[in-house]
Amino acid sequence: MFRNLIIAFLACFAGIFISNPLFAQYSDNIQVEVLMKTDTTSIGQKIKYPKVAEAEVTVFKITMQPGATTGWHKHDIPLFAYVLQGTLIVEQENGVRKEFTAGSAVAEMMDEYHLGLNEGKEPLILVAFYLGGDQKPLAIRREDY
Repeated sequence: MFRNLIIAFLACFAGIFISNPLFAQYSDNIQVEVLMKTDTTSIGQKIKYPKVAEAEVTVFKITMQPGATTGWHKHDIPLFAYVLQGTLIVEQENGVRKEFTAGSAVAEMMDEYHLGLNEGKEPLILVAFYLGGDQKPLAIRREDY
């Protein structure tokens, strides 16, 4: 009986590693933590990859001081971010606000004007990954706000 329990435990434990292809690629001393796995943006849109001839990834470390805003803008390319410090508030035109605290991964909305804010007392620091190309703008500013 005990032998069967050990075999079952080992089979389940091994299944975790076999079912995750990342574990097959790295040595035992590498820790892999899923921060996000999604097929939709933060507002539920299906993620679409841009059709570009010359793909390009741009990664920024962005620091927003307390009280700073991004200004109203939108993205027509996929954008993902990871909040390192502080709290990011994203406000949509309809007034809906979403909050992302340190340690949060964000799949930004596409083709919707929004505003990023730091309403906290400390700098907001995030790393943003823009999936663009063909020299398309990474953000499109809304001029009438």
